[in-house]
Amino acid sequence: MVRIGFPLLTFDQIHPPNLFNCNSNSITLQIYKIIQLCTSGYLRTKHPTDLINHARYVVNFSDNLEPFSWNNVVRAYATSNCGSQREAFWVFLDMRHLGIKPNEHTFPFVFKACASFWGLNEGRQIHADVVKRGFCFNVYVQNTLIHLYGSCKKILDAYKVFDEMIQRTVVSWNSIISASVECSWFYDAVELFVKMRENGFEPDETTMVILLSACAELGNLSLGKWVHSQIIEKNMVVNCQLGTALVDMYGKCGDVNYASLVFNSMVYRNVWTWSAMILGFAQHGFARYALELFKEMRNYSIKPNHVTFLGVLCACSHAGLVEDGQSYFNEMEQEHGIKAVMVHYGAMVDILGRAGRLKEAYDFVRKMPFEADGIVWRALLSACNIHDVNDCLGVGEKVRQKLIELEPKRSGNFVMLANNYAEVGNWEKAAHLRSRMRDGGLKKVAGESCVEVGGSIFRFLSGDCSCVQCDDILLFLNLLNLHAKMIQYE
Repeated sequence: MVRIGFPLLTFDQIHPPNLFNCNSNSITLQIYKIIQLCTSGYLRTKHPTDLINHARYVVNFSDNLEPFSWNNVVRAYATSNCGSQREAFWVFLDMRHLGIKPNEHTFPFVFKACASFWGLNEGRQIHADVVKRGFCFNVYVQNTLIHLYGSCKKILDAYKVFDEMIQRTVVSWNSIISASVECSWFYDAVELFVKMRENGFEPDETTMVILLSACAELGNLSLGKWVHSQIIEKNMVVNCQLGTALVDMYGKCGDVNYASLVFNSMVYRNVWTWSAMILGFAQHGFARYALELFKEMRNYSIKPNHVTFLGVLCACSHAGLVEDGQSYFNEMEQEHGIKAVMVHYGAMVDILGRAGRLKEAYDFVRKMPFEADGIVWRALLSACNIHDVNDCLGVGEKVRQKLIELEPKRSGNFVMLANNYAEVGNWEKAAHLRSRMRDGGLKKVAGESCVEVGGSIFRFLSGDCSCVQCDDILLFLNLLNLHAKMIQYE
């Protein structure tokens, strides 16, 4: 029995039919308090969904309750960490069916819930209801609507809502910048940040976290350092979230020394901070540091998550620790209850492939609980090309056939496979694949490289000489090539 703070009522003593037929104001007040208490964050930490379900039961059987009580239940489901966000949408529908009119405080939480389970269709229906009820220019409703469309990868819809806003806040700008990052419009996110400053809005810690994630995805270290300088210049408090974003950015951009400096200077670190640092070390070849950091993390009694184990498996791959990798892979689910997803299986295939255990890697892929994607098969094929060029084990040919079957329209696969056959002198099969490409209308995608100069990224396509300074670049490359040859002969 759980007591709720009122001496006369406990959960197992409430009989809704008798209680709700009573018209007493005092009983109605107690019902309001019960709902408020059941949906408050304090008790929900111990009873995540039971209390919200109880509050939902109460509002459904109560007469003439104001939207405030329904909003509390919708908000509790929408902000729940137990995967019950979809229930917020159903409570909203119950509310409508009973004739309770939603207000401007109802819709933001419903949109938030829809965003969490990518409920685009549900969100569009509610958007129509927002327009019908005249809340389409409410800044709080619009902010969450932008977030919904961004989460559902409908960036043009998000921009449409943003452009139609009469009033904007910092949260509005954060929402549209975040939506751009969600939809991989990284350069647009940076441009929006500049426009935000031009419009007189001062960025907050959340803005910087979003912008740092864009820098991390772009791999633009100079831009990331500039954002860091802005954080220092504005004397922002580097809290756990902002510090983690900095560690992640520096790690993904290749500057693990700076990532380590930020990591070590942080007062409070959560599992995401540790995971970002472990993954940063692992991805750049510092496997020993990554595994040592994982041991240190466990000494602090911090429970690892799926990103942590991805970093650990990546470290084992670079260090050639096959048995350790297998042990960590099993520990992930057996001890921590974390179900392996595609990237974890891909990491295990990489571990086995790098060690030359091709047959074992192939059997591992075949026994996966779901269909392996092209990335996993390409990782295995790459290992076959290194450790078994002539395909003595017969694994390489099986992988090649599987890749073509799985991705028949991906030109890169055909090019890679044709090159593999050509390398071992199997010209007939190489020509056959090239012929299949032509017959299928597939074209080889031009190779692309980029270089960062003075904070700007310059991209080059293979065979493209349209760059204004192309002649100067080629001259400089020829000089470098000549200089390298002179050093070689000295």
